[in-house]
Amino acid sequence: MTDELLRALADPTRARIVELLAAEQLCVCHLVELTGATSSNLSNHLRVLRGVGAVEAEPAGRFTYYRLRPEVLEVVSAHYAGLASRARLALVVKRPCD
Repeated sequence: MTDELLRALADPTRARIVELLAAEQLCVCHLVELTGATSSNLSNHLRVLRGVGAVEAEPAGRFTYYRLRPEVLEVVSAHYAGLASRARLALVVKRPCD
């Protein structure tokens, strides 16, 4: 997992886009309506999400539909699940102070 992926998903607008795309494929016009962001702003956010592999684009006539790539979220989920497991083990480990 890359730092770029985590940074991309940490942005509130991109997080909202990911939530919306988890339910259905949407085009920019739908995302404008649902987020209140401008078309230009959404295009920039979608470019970032495409760049980290979180979404895919599919042309459909004069529109482009975007869909979430669930395997990317599964990678993030597995990463944080691993950290949670390590944190449970860390409850019994204390580094001594000098």
